[in-house]
Amino acid sequence: MEQKWPQEIWLVRHGQSAGNVARELAEASAGHRIDIADRDVDVPLSELGERQSQALGSWFAALPPEQQPTVVLHSPYVRAAETANILMQRLDRDKLVVESDERLREKEFGILDRLTTHGIAHHYPELYEQRQHVGKFYFRPPGGESWCDVILRLRSVIDTLNREYCRERVLIVAHQVTVNCFRYLFERMSEKAILDFDRAGDVPNCSVTSYEYDPTLGKGGHLALRLVNFVAPLEATGTPVTASKDLPSAPKA
Repeated sequence: MEQKWPQEIWLVRHGQSAGNVARELAEASAGHRIDIADRDVDVPLSELGERQSQALGSWFAALPPEQQPTVVLHSPYVRAAETANILMQRLDRDKLVVESDERLREKEFGILDRLTTHGIAHHYPELYEQRQHVGKFYFRPPGGESWCDVILRLRSVIDTLNREYCRERVLIVAHQVTVNCFRYLFERMSEKAILDFDRAGDVPNCSVTSYEYDPTLGKGGHLALRLVNFVAPLEATGTPVTASKDLPSAPKA
Protein backbone atom coordinates (compact mmCIF):
# COMPACT_ATOMS: atom_id res chain seq x y z
CA MET A 1 0.00 0.00 0.00
CA GLU A 2 1.07 3.59 -0.62
CA GLN A 3 2.87 5.30 2.26
CA LYS A 4 0.68 7.85 4.02
CA TRP A 5 3.00 8.93 6.87
CA PRO A 6 6.02 11.23 7.02
CA GLN A 7 9.27 9.30 6.83
CA GLU A 8 10.36 10.62 10.22
CA ILE A 9 8.85 12.76 12.95
CA TRP A 10 10.74 14.43 15.80
CA LEU A 11 8.71 15.77 18.75
CA VAL A 12 10.65 18.43 20.69
CA ARG A 13 9.54 20.23 23.81
CA HIS A 14 10.63 23.87 23.91
CA GLY A 15 13.67 24.92 25.94
CA GLN A 16 13.35 26.05 29.54
CA SER A 17 11.16 29.14 29.74
CA ALA A 18 10.92 32.08 32.12
CA GLY A 19 7.59 30.56 33.21
CA ASN A 20 9.26 27.29 34.18
CA VAL A 21 11.70 29.20 36.39
CA ALA A 22 8.94 31.29 37.99
CA ARG A 23 6.85 28.18 38.68
CA GLU A 24 9.74 26.47 40.46
CA LEU A 25 10.28 29.52 42.67
CA ALA A 26 6.57 29.71 43.54
CA GLU A 27 6.36 26.02 44.38
CA ALA A 28 9.52 26.14 46.48
CA SER A 29 8.02 28.90 48.62
CA ALA A 30 4.59 27.21 48.80
CA GLY A 31 3.12 30.27 47.09
CA HIS A 32 -0.32 30.37 45.52
CA ARG A 33 0.48 32.23 42.30
CA ILE A 34 3.30 32.09 39.80
CA ASP A 35 4.92 35.51 39.55
CA ILE A 36 4.93 36.19 35.83
CA ALA A 37 3.11 39.03 34.09
CA ASP A 38 3.16 37.68 30.53
CA ARG A 39 0.32 35.78 28.96
CA ASP A 40 1.22 32.11 28.63
CA VAL A 41 1.51 32.59 24.86
CA ASP A 42 4.10 35.37 25.37
CA VAL A 43 6.43 33.66 27.88
CA PRO A 44 9.96 33.61 26.37
CA LEU A 45 12.85 31.22 26.78
CA SER A 46 15.17 31.65 29.73
CA GLU A 47 18.90 32.09 29.08
CA LEU A 48 19.35 28.40 29.83
CA GLY A 49 16.50 27.58 27.45
CA GLU A 50 18.39 29.36 24.68
CA ARG A 51 21.51 27.32 25.45
CA GLN A 52 19.50 24.10 25.45
CA SER A 53 18.05 25.00 22.05
CA GLN A 54 21.51 25.77 20.67
CA ALA A 55 22.83 22.42 21.87
CA LEU A 56 19.96 20.56 20.22
CA GLY A 57 20.33 22.64 17.07
CA SER A 58 23.95 21.52 16.79
CA TRP A 59 22.80 17.90 17.02
CA PHE A 60 20.31 18.32 14.18
CA ALA A 61 22.93 20.15 12.08
CA ALA A 62 25.39 17.27 12.58
CA LEU A 63 22.98 14.77 11.01
CA PRO A 64 23.76 13.82 7.39
CA PRO A 65 21.89 16.18 5.03
CA GLU A 66 19.60 13.38 3.84
CA GLN A 67 18.53 12.75 7.47
CA GLN A 68 17.85 16.36 8.50
CA PRO A 69 14.34 17.82 8.85
CA THR A 70 12.62 19.04 5.70
CA VAL A 71 9.58 20.49 7.51
CA VAL A 72 9.41 22.44 10.79
CA LEU A 73 6.04 22.89 12.49
CA HIS A 74 5.90 24.83 15.75
CA SER A 75 3.48 26.18 18.31
CA PRO A 76 2.96 29.95 18.00
CA TYR A 77 3.77 30.39 21.71
CA VAL A 78 6.91 32.50 22.01
CA ARG A 79 8.99 29.90 23.85
CA ALA A 80 8.27 27.27 21.18
CA ALA A 81 8.79 29.68 18.27
CA GLU A 82 12.11 30.84 19.75
CA THR A 83 13.22 27.23 20.20
CA ALA A 84 12.30 26.41 16.60
CA ASN A 85 14.16 29.46 15.28
CA ILE A 86 17.31 28.54 17.20
CA LEU A 87 17.12 24.93 15.98
CA MET A 88 16.90 26.15 12.39
CA GLN A 89 19.84 28.56 12.58
CA ARG A 90 22.32 25.92 11.41
CA LEU A 91 20.01 24.17 8.96
CA ASP A 92 19.47 25.13 5.32
CA ARG A 93 16.36 27.29 5.65
CA ASP A 94 15.94 27.50 1.87
CA LYS A 95 15.12 23.79 1.89
CA LEU A 96 12.78 23.92 4.89
CA VAL A 97 9.01 24.27 4.96
CA VAL A 98 8.29 26.24 8.16
CA GLU A 99 4.80 26.69 9.61
CA SER A 100 3.43 28.08 12.87
CA ASP A 101 0.33 26.08 13.83
CA GLU A 102 -2.00 27.13 16.66
CA ARG A 103 -3.17 23.52 17.04
CA LEU A 104 0.25 22.76 18.55
CA ARG A 105 -0.22 25.21 21.44
CA GLU A 106 0.04 24.11 25.06
CA LYS A 107 -3.05 22.92 26.90
CA GLU A 108 -5.12 25.89 27.98
CA PHE A 109 -5.48 26.14 31.77
CA GLY A 110 -8.41 28.55 31.94
CA ILE A 111 -9.27 29.78 35.42
CA LEU A 112 -6.32 27.86 36.90
CA ASP A 113 -3.73 29.76 34.85
CA ARG A 114 -0.70 30.86 36.93
CA LEU A 115 -1.84 29.02 40.05
CA THR A 116 0.39 26.55 41.87
CA THR A 117 -0.86 23.31 43.38
CA HIS A 118 -1.27 25.16 46.69
CA GLY A 119 -3.13 27.97 44.94
CA ILE A 120 -5.57 25.64 43.21
CA ALA A 121 -6.36 23.85 46.47
CA HIS A 122 -6.77 27.16 48.33
CA HIS A 123 -8.78 29.22 45.83
CA TYR A 124 -10.76 26.44 44.11
CA PRO A 125 -11.04 23.50 46.53
CA GLU A 126 -14.06 22.04 44.71
CA LEU A 127 -12.21 22.07 41.39
CA TYR A 128 -9.15 20.58 43.06
CA GLU A 129 -11.27 17.75 44.47
CA GLN A 130 -13.04 17.23 41.12
CA ARG A 131 -9.73 17.04 39.29
CA GLN A 132 -8.43 14.47 41.76
CA HIS A 133 -11.55 12.40 41.22
CA VAL A 134 -11.85 12.69 37.42
CA GLY A 135 -8.12 12.71 36.59
CA LYS A 136 -6.25 15.05 34.26
CA PHE A 137 -7.16 13.12 31.10
CA TYR A 138 -10.83 14.14 31.29
CA PHE A 139 -10.84 17.09 33.70
CA ARG A 140 -11.52 20.43 31.99
CA PRO A 141 -11.06 23.53 34.16
CA PRO A 142 -13.49 26.38 33.47
CA GLY A 143 -12.24 28.23 30.38
CA GLY A 144 -9.55 25.60 29.78
CA GLU A 145 -8.94 22.22 28.19
CA SER A 146 -8.67 18.59 29.19
CA TRP A 147 -6.09 16.28 27.65
CA CYS A 148 -8.93 14.94 25.48
CA ASP A 149 -9.48 18.43 24.08
CA VAL A 150 -5.79 18.66 23.15
CA ILE A 151 -5.94 15.19 21.58
CA LEU A 152 -8.94 16.23 19.48
CA ARG A 153 -7.07 19.14 17.88
CA LEU A 154 -3.95 17.01 17.37
CA ARG A 155 -5.99 14.47 15.42
CA SER A 156 -6.47 17.15 12.77
CA VAL A 157 -2.70 17.84 12.82
CA ILE A 158 -2.13 14.17 12.00
CA ASP A 159 -4.53 14.53 9.07
CA THR A 160 -2.36 17.43 7.86
CA LEU A 161 0.82 15.39 8.30
CA ASN A 162 -0.63 12.56 6.22
CA ARG A 163 -2.06 14.84 3.53
CA GLU A 164 0.67 17.46 3.11
CA TYR A 165 3.90 15.98 4.51
CA CYS A 166 3.87 12.32 3.46
CA ARG A 167 7.47 11.01 3.11
CA GLU A 168 8.88 14.25 4.59
CA ARG A 169 11.04 14.47 7.71
CA VAL A 170 9.03 16.60 10.12
CA LEU A 171 10.30 18.42 13.21
CA ILE A 172 7.52 19.49 15.60
CA VAL A 173 8.39 21.97 18.37
CA ALA A 174 5.68 22.24 20.99
CA HIS A 175 4.94 21.68 24.68
CA GLN A 176 4.89 18.97 27.33
CA VAL A 177 1.20 18.04 27.09
CA THR A 178 1.35 18.28 23.30
CA VAL A 179 4.25 15.81 23.18
CA ASN A 180 2.47 13.38 25.50
CA CYS A 181 -0.79 13.61 23.56
CA PHE A 182 1.01 12.95 20.26
CA ARG A 183 2.50 9.85 21.90
CA TYR A 184 -0.99 8.75 22.92
CA LEU A 185 -2.09 9.01 19.27
CA PHE A 186 0.99 7.69 17.47
CA GLU A 187 1.40 4.72 19.81
CA ARG A 188 -2.34 4.08 20.17
CA MET A 189 -2.18 4.17 23.94
CA SER A 190 -4.89 3.90 26.55
CA GLU A 191 -5.59 6.59 29.15
CA LYS A 192 -3.78 4.49 31.75
CA ALA A 193 -0.70 3.97 29.58
CA ILE A 194 -0.10 7.62 28.77
CA LEU A 195 -0.78 8.74 32.34
CA ASP A 196 1.68 6.12 33.59
CA PHE A 197 4.32 7.71 31.38
CA ASP A 198 3.33 11.14 32.65
CA ARG A 199 3.61 10.05 36.29
CA ALA A 200 7.08 8.65 35.63
CA GLY A 201 8.45 12.14 34.97
CA ASP A 202 8.00 15.37 33.06
CA VAL A 203 9.15 15.72 29.46
CA PRO A 204 12.62 17.37 29.60
CA ASN A 205 13.10 20.72 27.92
CA CYS A 206 14.61 20.32 24.43
CA SER A 207 14.27 16.53 24.61
CA VAL A 208 13.53 14.54 21.47
CA THR A 209 10.92 11.83 21.01
CA SER A 210 11.07 10.45 17.48
CA TYR A 211 9.28 8.08 15.12
CA GLU A 212 10.27 6.52 11.80
CA TYR A 213 7.95 5.09 9.20
CA ASP A 214 8.04 1.30 9.13
CA PRO A 215 6.23 -0.30 6.15
CA THR A 216 6.03 -3.66 7.96
CA LEU A 217 3.76 -2.36 10.74
CA GLY A 218 0.04 -2.89 10.31
CA LYS A 219 -1.73 -3.14 6.98
CA GLY A 220 -0.24 -0.06 5.37
CA GLY A 221 2.77 0.73 7.54
CA HIS A 222 2.92 2.90 10.63
CA LEU A 223 5.26 4.98 12.77
CA ALA A 224 7.80 3.10 14.90
CA LEU A 225 9.08 4.69 18.11
CA ARG A 226 12.84 5.37 17.99
CA LEU A 227 13.72 7.85 20.75
CA VAL A 228 11.95 8.83 23.99
CA ASN A 229 12.84 12.02 25.89
CA PHE A 230 16.32 11.89 24.31
CA VAL A 231 18.60 14.47 25.97
CA ALA A 232 22.06 13.25 24.90
CA PRO A 233 22.66 16.39 22.75
CA LEU A 234 22.38 18.52 25.90
CA GLU A 235 24.45 16.17 28.05
CA ALA A 236 27.20 15.97 25.43
CA THR A 237 27.71 19.73 25.60
CA GLY A 238 27.40 19.99 29.39
CA THR A 239 24.12 21.90 29.09
CA PRO A 240 21.92 21.37 32.18
CA VAL A 241 18.84 19.22 31.60
CA THR A 242 15.60 20.58 33.07
CA ALA A 243 12.11 19.10 33.23
CA SER A 244 9.94 21.82 34.73
CA LYS A 245 6.18 21.87 34.23
CA ASP A 246 4.54 24.57 32.19
CA LEU A 247 1.91 26.79 33.83
CA PRO A 248 0.17 26.05 36.08
CA SER A 249 1.55 23.37 38.35
CA ALA A 250 -0.77 20.54 39.23
CA PRO A 251 -0.43 17.18 40.96
CA LYS A 252 -0.03 14.03 38.90
CA ALA A 253 -3.31 12.21 38.39
